[in-house]
Amino acid sequence: MTQFVLVAGAWLGSWAWGDVEPGLREAGHGVHPLTLSGLAEKQGVAAGQRTHVEDITGLVERLDLRDVVLVGHSYAGIPVGQAAERIGDRLAHVVFVDSNVPADGESFVSGWPDGRAGVEAAITANGGFWPPPAAADCADQGLTDEQIARFLAGSTPHPGATLTEPAALTRSPGLLPTTYVKCLLDWPEPSAAVAELLKSERWRLVTMDTGHWPMFSQPGELARILLDAAGKAA
Repeated sequence: MTQFVLVAGAWLGSWAWGDVEPGLREAGHGVHPLTLSGLAEKQGVAAGQRTHVEDITGLVERLDLRDVVLVGHSYAGIPVGQAAERIGDRLAHVVFVDSNVPADGESFVSGWPDGRAGVEAAITANGGFWPPPAAADCADQGLTDEQIARFLAGSTPHPGATLTEPAALTRSPGLLPTTYVKCLLDWPEPSAAVAELLKSERWRLVTMDTGHWPMFSQPGELARILLDAAGKAA
């Protein structure tokens, strides 16, 4: 029985996986969607990027989970990638869903050379938080108007320190058994960092013909990909 730990990206909480969960549970697996500190129902909890790593490892250890598939979407790939090496033999597989991938000493904004200044300015102007996107930012991502409205209604400001604190790794993520899911409407090619990691024999690439939030736009297909990743881990 695989234990899926699902971690959504910036602005989102565990609720974002609501349409993905049934397909995983019906296949007989454990499903543990996680809200990171400072977001959704955990607003008001102080959080840095290391806090988010501890959120993930803490859940795995507290519930004594084994055969864990860690799933990190977007920003959450950074704490998920660090947690993956920390949970040791509890880990079965990692799935990065259109996500950033951690690099030792680098932060989320480090991977945004063209947009870093804008993100940092937005954090400063909004009391230390990255404000949620507007409807226009969700255009051309395969989302219906209803899905966009749901996404925006549930989004909360994202703790800025989690985006600027550097990651800490002891080894390359290329050594982890990994599936990388690239959502083609967001950008058709993986980043240079991800392309380099995909050279590892332990990494495989899967594409989805949708945008950056497939848990809303194609939840059934995303669940199928996650189940396939669990099968590869078995």
